[in-house]
Amino acid sequence: MSADGRGDTEPVGIDELLERVRAGFVRVGPQEAATAAAASEALLVDIRYAELRERDGLIPGALVVERNELEWRLDPRGSHRAPQAVSHDLRIVVVCNEGYASSLAVASLRQLGLHRATDLIGGFQAWRAAGLPVEV
Repeated sequence: MSADGRGDTEPVGIDELLERVRAGFVRVGPQEAATAAAASEALLVDIRYAELRERDGLIPGALVVERNELEWRLDPRGSHRAPQAVSHDLRIVVVCNEGYASSLAVASLRQLGLHRATDLIGGFQAWRAAGLPVEV
């Protein structure tokens, strides 16, 4: 560790961080996410903030969890977990607005042992552009 306490690693920019994070899992497109959710093979988790959900609508059946609560709500061992957070084997597809913040959220969920967590390429906007259902 360096004298200033920052460690020996060089800082990275957000683009490089996203690239590193995404190299650790396979992201899914809107149709694949919809098919998996319809077959009860994946839990869609919408982490967009309230203003975006109010403006653009919701994905039917998605669990809405504010980003700042995500780890607490999806940790199967957590005291504040959502009823759906039953196992570390749960397949979770995180949805943000455009598919950036969700990738970082997935990295955090994977650190908790949620090894099947992934995110939606293009986020909610890609879901809507694909003509998939939205509740307004």
